[in-house]
Amino acid sequence: MKAFTLAIALLVSTIAFAQVPSVKVENSKGESFDTKTIVESGKPTIVSFWSTSCKPCIRELDAIYDALPDWKEEADFNVVAVSTDDSRLLAKARSFAEGRGWGEDYILLFDKNQDFMRAMNVSQVPHVFVLDGKGKIVYSHTSYLPGNEIELFEAVKKCR
Repeated sequence: MKAFTLAIALLVSTIAFAQVPSVKVENSKGESFDTKTIVESGKPTIVSFWSTSCKPCIRELDAIYDALPDWKEEADFNVVAVSTDDSRLLAKARSFAEGRGWGEDYILLFDKNQDFMRAMNVSQVPHVFVLDGKGKIVYSHTSYLPGNEIELFEAVKKCR
């Protein structure tokens, strides 16, 4: 039991000091985008990995989108939505995200080869991270239940 507890503690401490890797993905305009630049603004950032076939992903991103106007009154931060749909579904993912209005307030990225997903050790979606202004991962969760978005915002506020 002690070994298990130690392993969990090491994992949590590793997550707390991990940083965003440099991986090339596409932005909403189809241009190459280096993921390392996500944190150049110095603002806390929510990074959400999603796919068009993942209903919990969509519910979580919609919940964040709905809460965003109120949250932005309390904190200055970015939201990055990273589609993990492959190249066959890239056009669908792009139009899906734009159709939901996410492109207005989110930085939309498309990881069609799942290189960024692998680099961040994401094995399933939804998987969401909160990065502090220096790019360190300060919070992470997988799956989604209504109300999880509140935890994300609490993590963002702690980064101020």
